[in-house]
Amino acid sequence: MRARPRPATEAFGEAWERLFEPAVAHRGLWSPDGAPENSLAAFQAACAHGYAIELDVQLTADNHVVVFHDDHLERLTGVPGRLRDHTAADLGELKLSGTDETIPTLADALTLIGHRAMVYIELKTPFGEVGELEKQVSEILLDHNGPTAVIGFNPYSHAWFAEHQPQILRGLDSYGWADEGARKLAPELRKSLANLEQIEIARPDFLALGLDMLPSARADQLRAKGMPVIAWTVRSAEQWDGVRDHCDNLIFEGFAA
Repeated sequence: MRARPRPATEAFGEAWERLFEPAVAHRGLWSPDGAPENSLAAFQAACAHGYAIELDVQLTADNHVVVFHDDHLERLTGVPGRLRDHTAADLGELKLSGTDETIPTLADALTLIGHRAMVYIELKTPFGEVGELEKQVSEILLDHNGPTAVIGFNPYSHAWFAEHQPQILRGLDSYGWADEGARKLAPELRKSLANLEQIEIARPDFLALGLDMLPSARADQLRAKGMPVIAWTVRSAEQWDGVRDHCDNLIFEGFAA
């Protein structure tokens, strides 16, 4: 890893310093036979082991911000239907992966974590949209005293934060856009996303790039100019060894980073 660049503004404070270490536990420190992903137990475990935390957020039917990755509930709760069609109170009654853990609100997760870990909050805002989720998350973060960053694939979401809450650290997510879901997008859009052409819109402070984009000559150029790069999702020490010279940190799961 190279020497750390300095941010354009000191407003980020500790969040900027923690961008480079420690490693980031993907959806908390979870395991198939232990704490479920994106659960308070997974966040507690990450804090106990000294890791930073990545988590996913979206809005409920009554406009509360909850921590959950999928659009649909069934994989983790066994309940059919979309998360967005349920209230926060209803979701709080559902059990995650057969455990006693429930779907937490972002506010509850940050209260548990406190100042113990850097938190990367991935906004599950559809591409091209922006609005209530950004506003709700920004208000929650203003009341949190620990280091945080917002991340996500939607450049317009980042642009909203750059305009309205520039003191909140922002990281633009991207990957190769060659998977089955991405093939539903127009080829021109896939190409622009994979080539990081959304940076001009997003104005991010760092990049979070999928392993299928690394190593990347374009990312190396941006990094040389002071744009940090975090790799995701790294699932083995061998994968990390293959890209670590082109990155500043990693989002990991399934092994001890």
